[in-house]
Amino acid sequence: MNHLLFLGNLGTGEIIIIAIIVLLLFGGKKIPELMKGIGKGVKNFKDGVKGLEDDIKLDDTDTTKK
Repeated sequence: MNHLLFLGNLGTGEIIIIAIIVLLLFGGKKIPELMKGIGKGVKNFKDGVKGLEDDIKLDDTDTTKK
């Protein structure tokens, strides 16, 4: 499982073509903003998952004390 399932067998040529299409669709100035937004979204998602894990651990310790 060393590859991502949704990417399949993408080669270098296909990745370059996808990058060119994204550049044409969004333009050079918009891409950094998009990447920044994606980064913030991933960070928020990770923080939310960590918060849920902490809540579950806290709940487990509460039930074992009773």
